[in-house]
Amino acid sequence: MCGIAGLINFDGRPVAGAALERMGASLQHRGPDDRGNFALGPVGFAFRRLAILDLSRAAHQPMELHGGRYVMVYNGEIYNYIELRRELEQLGCTFRSSGDTEVLLQAYATWGRDCLARLNGMWAFLIYDRERRLVFGARDRFGVKPLYRHLNPHAVCLASEIKAIRASGEYHGGIQWPVASRFLLQGRLEEDAQTFYEDVEQIPPGHAFEVTLDGAWKQWAYWSLDRVPPGDVHRPVDEFRDLFEDAVRLRMRSDVPVGVCLSGGLDSTSIICAMARSRSALPAQETKPLLAFCYMAAEYDESRYIGDTLAQTGAVLRQLQVTPRQLWDRLPDFLRFQDEPVHSMTAMIGYELMRLARANGVKVVLNGQGADESAAGYFSYFRDYWRTLVMDRCWTAVWREIGNHMTVHGGSRAAAAATALRQAGLWSLHRLPAYRRLVGARRLRRARLHPWFHRDLSATLDSDEFGGMDGRLATTLRNSVQVTPLPIYLRVEDRNSMAHSVEARLPFMDYRLVSLLFRLGPEWKLRGPWNKYVLREAMGGRIPESVRSRVDKMGFPTPVGKWLAGELLEPVQDLLASRAARERGIYDLEAIRRDLLRHREGRVDVSRNLFDVAQFELWAGGPAAQLPAGR
Repeated sequence: MCGIAGLINFDGRPVAGAALERMGASLQHRGPDDRGNFALGPVGFAFRRLAILDLSRAAHQPMELHGGRYVMVYNGEIYNYIELRRELEQLGCTFRSSGDTEVLLQAYATWGRDCLARLNGMWAFLIYDRERRLVFGARDRFGVKPLYRHLNPHAVCLASEIKAIRASGEYHGGIQWPVASRFLLQGRLEEDAQTFYEDVEQIPPGHAFEVTLDGAWKQWAYWSLDRVPPGDVHRPVDEFRDLFEDAVRLRMRSDVPVGVCLSGGLDSTSIICAMARSRSALPAQETKPLLAFCYMAAEYDESRYIGDTLAQTGAVLRQLQVTPRQLWDRLPDFLRFQDEPVHSMTAMIGYELMRLARANGVKVVLNGQGADESAAGYFSYFRDYWRTLVMDRCWTAVWREIGNHMTVHGGSRAAAAATALRQAGLWSLHRLPAYRRLVGARRLRRARLHPWFHRDLSATLDSDEFGGMDGRLATTLRNSVQVTPLPIYLRVEDRNSMAHSVEARLPFMDYRLVSLLFRLGPEWKLRGPWNKYVLREAMGGRIPESVRSRVDKMGFPTPVGKWLAGELLEPVQDLLASRAARERGIYDLEAIRRDLLRHREGRVDVSRNLFDVAQFELWAGGPAAQLPAGR
């Protein structure tokens, strides 16, 4: 795991070493173990290394191959590098190092852009092919590893984080107000390639590109969920179990200590138990205690489930202790590492857990991101499932499924069935473009009437045609993985871990596992009262039954509403009274203060909006970051 940056001048100017130094220095937190720059004429790379595999100098980057024809900087892990290395050796390749970096470079030299289909991992990389006079780059299938681009008529900047682009000397933009207004008025984040910065965008997940030295840019998708080949899965539980165990096994390949983030939930428990099984095959003298890192607010006690898991795995627990005021005081630094606002204050718990992991000498942490979105872990997905059954006219099944669900969770079977029937009818209207435009216009009008913000802000909102969805569970899950909410969770996970020089690995994001899940019917994701049904079945006898059979869901929740009504009330009030907030030109501060007092009294809960405004103010900085005149 590392920080990478690239600068290519289209007019032939040599890349300035000072620019590369600034870009690399801004990424120091991503890689404090080694550094390197490459500059040859109009092409320059900067690199900061977090050493995980092959800790020797043989894995130094930028890495060159074939007499300097290929030069690469790379951030990520190719988990199947051992298998790929054997294949490349059979083709005559020789290796100087023992890690995955050289394997990736040799794979490109051997197979060209077709190497991407062979990779299992997370990555963002840049390869300069001096003979072809172009730079080839790619981002992994789901965008676990970041890569940003600023393209202007004279140059292109590419980097792991936006701060490196801002440090390049090539970037002179400001706030991308349509993105900022979409966030403040609608709570939407990370739904496309745009960022909060003008003229800075993400390379989309599952995409590769080539840019020539004269500025010609070509970008294409090499993988997407839409390309997952259809086909029957004959043994869903067995196949899922085998792939999951292998995904965890591959992600434990490391030359440094590996730990895990542990809640009392199904995902992290499944991971830690699989890790314990994998570790049991190691010689005793090579096995140190498995460290697990957790956080529990007093209001959300999961100690029973965590205790059962620790008893089964023998892991040693390290529990995060942090106060609301400590989190608030660290919020500016947190946002500096994130580069952009986040979805909730809960994101800061992950940031603090990674700090705890690093303080305990752990440089690699496994986490459960992706399971909820691909295996249907959120309770809202039950409505999508029932609606899908109605659309397919499976009347007996929908009545049975709703009844089995209500028996455990409570509620009216008849009311839920009537809602599913009504919603199925409404979704059938979404096939009509006029109806989609109507729904989009209503959403846009609702956002523009937000009482906390001046109308000038809402004028920057993009059009909001509500398309691309059909109300079915499979479509909702695909949207959850590709649009929202998974992309923002992956961005937060990367920045949280790299802020403390820790590598986060996500077994549930193994593309083989996700592909399998998207080939399964909805009944393997939701059944009766159970979410993530195939995962529960696959973990039978492998995790504590108390966790496998629990029907509630927490994660790492935080009582933000309570905090903002109590310990954090004063600092939020001070922030709203600041000169910068007054001069921003977008708020109705009196309306916000009124709602803040009502929130303190328990009459409303505006904690989500309050945190969004607070973090936006801290992120945007001084009064120079104002809405442009005439908006």
